[in-house]
Amino acid sequence: MGYYVKVEPNVKIYVEDLNQEGKKTIVFLHGWPGSHKLFEYQFNVLPQMGYRCIGIDQRGFGEYDNPSDGYCYDRLADDVRGVVKILELEDFTLLGHSTGGAIAIRYMARHNGYGVSKLVLCAAAAPSLIKSPYFPYGLPKEAVDEIIQGAYTDRPKMLKGFGDMFFFQYVTEPLSDWFFQLGLQASSWGTAETAKTWLKEEALFSDLEKIEVPTLILHGIHDKVCLFPLAEAQRKSIKNSKLVAFKDSGHGLFYDQKDEFNKELTKFIEV
Repeated sequence: MGYYVKVEPNVKIYVEDLNQEGKKTIVFLHGWPGSHKLFEYQFNVLPQMGYRCIGIDQRGFGEYDNPSDGYCYDRLADDVRGVVKILELEDFTLLGHSTGGAIAIRYMARHNGYGVSKLVLCAAAAPSLIKSPYFPYGLPKEAVDEIIQGAYTDRPKMLKGFGDMFFFQYVTEPLSDWFFQLGLQASSWGTAETAKTWLKEEALFSDLEKIEVPTLILHGIHDKVCLFPLAEAQRKSIKNSKLVAFKDSGHGLFYDQKDEFNKELTKFIEV
């Protein structure tokens, strides 16, 4: 069941809400440049196991409105808070992949983890996607600059290149095309503006230390987007956290090892 939630006077957010009568709720925050549809292989299974699965499209992506601004982590976290408030969600698991992981972390710090009982970070873009003198584990700034420039000059080519590094396991050409189309569905300005946020976000370092709920960190060791040392940094900074390394996965671990992903997720929720 899909519907829209108004988070600002002129901005609506798209929500996919499956199995509303489920015993436990999982809220999914997708990564750049996709949508809630990235979690197709979780939504096929988890509702049948009794879980309520809520997928949120970030502004500018998927079936969400495409405003010209609001692509910083503060506003994106506020959008999540708006959905939580309208749907009156309590005691739910918040799951964020890649940029969605960074948004989840900001939500925990900015909104004191309102309603969240457990947190799952999947290939999260935190504490920094960018390499720096004090954090040498991210991507070179030039690599992100190229992505941003590509969004302005030849977005389809940029998205094709990003898709080539997303998965570690072999994917068929039709699945690769499907992933490409998800990226094309996003607005060009939302794609670029969200990528710019990667360059200027520093507060995630302190945000990690504010997380109080049990946290599961899932990360592919072959990830070429959010390198594996980011997961180790998250584990060191988040109290009561556990890191599970996916040995046959890249950035798209929810597809590369979907059965293992779903198993680790449900095991964590049920503990």
